[in-house]
Amino acid sequence: MVEMSVVGIALDAASRSPIVLLRDPSRRRQVPIWIDQAQAHNIMAGLNGEPSPRPLSHDLMVCLLAAGELRLERVIIHAIEDSTFRAVLKLSNEVESDRSEGVAESEPIELEESINDLMDIDARPSDAIALAIRTGSSIWMLEEVVAEASIAVDAEADAEDRNEFRRFLDEVSPAAMIRHLQSRQPEDEETVDDNLSG
Repeated sequence: MVEMSVVGIALDAASRSPIVLLRDPSRRRQVPIWIDQAQAHNIMAGLNGEPSPRPLSHDLMVCLLAAGELRLERVIIHAIEDSTFRAVLKLSNEVESDRSEGVAESEPIELEESINDLMDIDARPSDAIALAIRTGSSIWMLEEVVAEASIAVDAEADAEDRNEFRRFLDEVSPAAMIRHLQSRQPEDEETVDDNLSG
């Protein structure tokens, strides 16, 4: 499994749908997950630590977990089925979890048993991510899912492209830029029709 971090929210250029971006520790692979507007708002509110005048649904879920003495240990995004990501919340009982934290290193069997006793709750990845942000829990993804869904991130190439574009802008005159942009515009319909009939 790979621990992922939330990079932020982006918009799909074609559909204008929000996407939550998760990145691996090497910062070379990024996994985009399409979400709806409400989920994007909830995730951004969590990332920015924005207080809401009324609790958002994920704030309410965090309160319910605390009232039930449950702790979100981690989120695992474990599959893609029919182009849909699948996630699970790994919950522990806070009372039992607090007891296992005090277990000495000489007793690994009890600690291992308490880790295996985590409750699994099926969840949409967007909900799971929003909860993980609010609780400070880790987000994990199976390597197979990362391999299938990730896009390569080449920070050095991106930085070089930006620097090259800045150099171009510094060196080009406004008149040359206008000529370049005009040369790339498609011909108008009248000109195209004249060429076809001639």
